[in-house]
Amino acid sequence: MAFGGCTSLSALTVDPLNSVYSSVDGVLFDKSQATLISCPQAKAGTFTIPNSVTSITVDAFEGCSSLTDVSIPNSVTSIWNAAFYGCSSLSRVTIPDSVTSIYRQAFAGCSGLIAVSFDGDAPTVDPYAFSGDTATVYYLPGTTGWGTNLAFLPAMLWNPQVLASDASFGLRTNQFGFTITGSSNLVVVVQASASLAKPTWSPVQTNTLTSGSSYFSDPQWTNYSGRLYRLVPGGLPNVSPPPPDPGADVAHQN
Repeated sequence: MAFGGCTSLSALTVDPLNSVYSSVDGVLFDKSQATLISCPQAKAGTFTIPNSVTSITVDAFEGCSSLTDVSIPNSVTSIWNAAFYGCSSLSRVTIPDSVTSIYRQAFAGCSGLIAVSFDGDAPTVDPYAFSGDTATVYYLPGTTGWGTNLAFLPAMLWNPQVLASDASFGLRTNQFGFTITGSSNLVVVVQASASLAKPTWSPVQTNTLTSGSSYFSDPQWTNYSGRLYRLVPGGLPNVSPPPPDPGADVAHQN
């Protein structure tokens, strides 16, 4: 916690001749860039973790309340204690299938978090990894080790499909739409972008798949020369936060 509480610090720059540490885009790493050590708390927007990183260490992103998007590569295997503690602007997190361990309070205090998506089998997750959050966990078809809950959060199968060959697909009453099917009560957010070259995705509609299906329509489609859509997880309503971590005072040190 050498830089703990430095809420106005936006970048760390390491001399290339330093034999122990290095930096990328203002973030501190070990020399080999296998371990991400510390992200300055005032860093804002998006950050892509280099493919060399295997471990996100204790408190690495703690208090980075202005970070909205962090891309975790498939090289990462461990996310340590309080790694993303207090990242309140993160709304969705995708955990790659390389991750085998998520430690205590790794994502605790991420008050804006609504969805945690896993690309692979269920990893080892500390019961208090998401302490204080009200997110929903989503896992993919064909993966193993999942139940109805993970670390006190509800867990659901993520399997939405767009029906592109039935009568609901296309123009209806001057709106473009389609039917989405999947697990009953799955919450699916449809986002749209005008381009894939430099996509800016904006939410259009939140659909709850009541009885396993829901119809989406976009009344604004005529305002664009092209319109692209994607499906992302939405949080389940009325999700209760996990119980308080009884070891919160020492979680950052374990």
